[in-house]
Amino acid sequence: MDFGLITRIVPFFLEAALVTVELSVLSLLLGLSVAALLTAGRLSASALPRAAATAYVSVMRGTPCLIQLFMLYFGGPQVGIHLSAFAAGAIGLGLNIAAYMSESMRGAILAVDRGQVEAARVIGFSRSQTMRLVVLPQAARLMIRPLGVNAVALVKGTALVSTISVVELTYTAQRFIGSTYKPFEIFAVSAVIYMVIIYALAKAVDALDRRYAAA
Repeated sequence: MDFGLITRIVPFFLEAALVTVELSVLSLLLGLSVAALLTAGRLSASALPRAAATAYVSVMRGTPCLIQLFMLYFGGPQVGIHLSAFAAGAIGLGLNIAAYMSESMRGAILAVDRGQVEAARVIGFSRSQTMRLVVLPQAARLMIRPLGVNAVALVKGTALVSTISVVELTYTAQRFIGSTYKPFEIFAVSAVIYMVIIYALAKAVDALDRRYAAA
């Protein structure tokens, strides 16, 4: 184990880790926003939004995320979409994870006791009031853990954007391996930093879950 090499490369990996965290946060925010729309579509009483949301989820979950990233970054210019590697990575990962998150949201909403929904309608609540005042507060508690799992998968998935030259952790590791030929030490540093990021995220999910449980 070359500890001297590890000491020299750590500062570069910390800079790359910031890119990984920034990419994860932006993708997560986009994913949550799109997932909320997809969930509304999947639960809609109208056939068109329900069919459109179902088709989106099927396509995004049925094709590799790497192919989606390549289509967006390399294929985008053919249809007038010009994005930097970082923007393509954030958007591609966000659009992909939204499909999974929408299923977590939909499952949580459907898990709320239907008797409470019917009772709310009986006492005069509209459909939107029932959803806002009765269903969503309970479903939010049920969504936290599944969405946390999705978020952890998203952080791991950021490694894919190394293939479109975003200088994040995995890309940085590959670059140093090319000049040092010491993959064990370099991937070990990369793995430790990924674990620290994911551990911090898991603790945040735990804290949020406890807060909702105590409310």
